[in-house]
Parts: sequence; C-alpha cells; structure tokens
Amino acid sequence: MTGDHSSKQYDADLETIRSKVLAMGGMVERQFQDAIAAFRTGDVELAKRVMKDDESVNRLEVELDDACSHLIVRRQPTANDLRTVMATIKSITDLERVGDEATKIARSAIHLHKRGGMTLINHYETVRSIAEEASEMLRSALDAFARLDDKQAEALIAQDANIDHGFRSITRSLVTFMMEDPRTISTSIDTLWVAKAIERIGDHAKNIAEYVIYVVGGKDIRHTDFGAAKIVPADSE
Repeated sequence: MTGDHSSKQYDADLETIRSKVLAMGGMVERQFQDAIAAFRTGDVELAKRVMKDDESVNRLEVELDDACSHLIVRRQPTANDLRTVMATIKSITDLERVGDEATKIARSAIHLHKRGGMTLINHYETVRSIAEEASEMLRSALDAFARLDDKQAEALIAQDANIDHGFRSITRSLVTFMMEDPRTISTSIDTLWVAKAIERIGDHAKNIAEYVIYVVGGKDIRHTDFGAAKIVPADSE
C-alpha cells in the first residue's frame, strides 16, 4: 500500500474497527439498562453483573485503541479518513465512560438495598424520566455513528438540554427531601449520584453525536454555539 488511503484494504480495516465499536456500544447500552433495572428493583446480583461486565468493556477499549493506532501507522490516513479514525478513537473513550457511569449506578443500587432505603422515597421515579431520555440518546448516538447521519446527530444534541434541566430539577427535589426529613439523606444522596451518572451518560451520547458531525462536515462544534455552527460537506476535500 503506497498512500492509497481509499483502498479496499483500508476500508476493510476501518469497517472492522467500526463494527467492534458498535458492538462495544451495544455492551454499554445493556450495562446502562441493567444498571437502571437493578436500581429500580434492588436486584443486587444484576448490579454485580453490571460491575463485572465493565471489565469486558475496558478490555475492548484497549483493544480498539490499539487497532486504531496501528491503522494510523500502517495507512497514514489524511483528510476525511483521518477525521474518521480520530472521531472513532474519541467515541471509544466516551463509550468506556458510559460503562463507568453504569457501574456507578449499579453500585448505588447495592448501597440502597443494603441500607434498606428504598422505601423512604420513590428513588426510581425520581430519575425515570431522564433515564429514559438518556437511554434513547445513547441508542440514537450509536445509530448516527453507524450510519454517519449528521441530521440525526444534530437532533440528538438538542435533547441534552432536556436531561440537564431534569437533573437540576431532581437536585432541587432531593435537597428539599433531605431538609424536610433527615432520614432520607442517605437515600437521597445515592439517588443524586445516580441522577448525575445518567446526566453524564447523556453528555457522552452528545459527544458521540458531535464526532459524527465532525466526520461528515469537518466542523468541530465542541464548546461552541451549535446553533451558529454551519456544517460544511467534507466531500470537497
């Protein structure tokens, strides 16, 4: 291979990596769903399985990072090819962190069960709305990544504000609970940690959507006013 970055071999190597990234996405999506289920039901064994599954996610992150590094060295991609590889590396990191947040939720579920605090407040209903929205965001982000759908990615980014607003509302409610009834402090704190983990999962899904836009349009919209960011097609490169 002598600089032909559009070669079939390069495409095959990149597609293999992308397929494994999507498999990793499926793993962390299940982790998140199982963690929320454990938090809802107090299923300690399910929570422990979520925590155990994080080891597999971590190993896959290392494997995929190594594969991306070798791809850069072997193929020396440029322009859109290089953007695709770099965005893939960043997406891998965000997916691993989703797994970390799911583990935090599972750990809080175990703490609640052991402490018997599940009857003091309806902890699951407190976070149900943002949990469902974050789950949908993560699923949509993976779909946008798979199809490099910048329009879907744009729509997804707007959803993150809803989760942020929901998290702030949950925080206010839990502070009120703790002030009115000190018996709810431990349960409220665990629930607040879960809400924060869910909010962070929404952030990671948003990040993946931003990487999709970066690949498609060549525009890095991180830390910018997304509404003012104009996506320019990258085909001209």
